[in-house]
Amino acid sequence: MTTQVAVAISLLTVKETAEMLRMSEASLRWHLHTGAAPKSALVAGRRMFRLSDVEAFIQEAFDAE
Repeated sequence: MTTQVAVAISLLTVKETAEMLRMSEASLRWHLHTGAAPKSALVAGRRMFRLSDVEAFIQEAFDAE
């Protein structure tokens, strides 16, 4: 018997992440530079964000209030 496991990872671009955070791409890039942005990685030469990391970043902001 073979078990097949499918893992779906939702990746967001800088533009999509900036829209989700309601900020400009330039602001998000500045936050990346200062270390105040959601966790990201270079994937095939492009800066990408996992949807789950962006959602956690937003939740942490609300929890800090």
